[in-house]
Amino acid sequence: MIDKEYILLFITGVSAVFSVAGCTLERNFEAEKQESAVIIQSQGSRADVPYVATPPQVVDAMLKLAEVNSKDVVYDLGSGDGRIPITAVQKYNARSAVGIEINPQLVQESLAKAQKAGVSDRVDFLEQNLFETDLKPATVVTLYLLPDVNFKLRPKLLKELKPGTRIVSHSFDMGDWQAKRVIRVNATTLYLWVVPEIIKTR
Repeated sequence: MIDKEYILLFITGVSAVFSVAGCTLERNFEAEKQESAVIIQSQGSRADVPYVATPPQVVDAMLKLAEVNSKDVVYDLGSGDGRIPITAVQKYNARSAVGIEINPQLVQESLAKAQKAGVSDRVDFLEQNLFETDLKPATVVTLYLLPDVNFKLRPKLLKELKPGTRIVSHSFDMGDWQAKRVIRVNATTLYLWVVPEIIKTR
């Protein structure tokens, strides 16, 4: 016959184990939620997109593909050392250009380069997450990000950019949004989209 004290101790022990396990699961769930929030907040940051400088001939090809002219406001998302915004104003006479960059060191480097090039009155660099940037003033947007970032950025581009705004991406497309033009420059593929008058939704 099993002693009543033994049964009581057994039940108490099992309850304690499940209680501890429940606390552990709850803590793990909270940790996962916090980790997910951090990942979501950092999407599109330069920390998720390694900085690789765009060669000058590709910079030229991107701006030519977008047909940048004196009426344009160019936004470069993930602007690195600032070469695309500076070239857009200096060589293609864009009305103004803005570089969006999450890395403060690169932002400072870009500002110094714009000053040295004599275009700081028409070129600015902002230390921002590109998903939090107001893109409405842009008439041209340039990108050198990653496929998943491009895809997540697409709804924002279509929502905020005016019809007729040109978007040029270095190397990566935007899923099933078919590019208007695709060209090759040396070993690099460039994609051009134009924001339509009517956005088709499924």
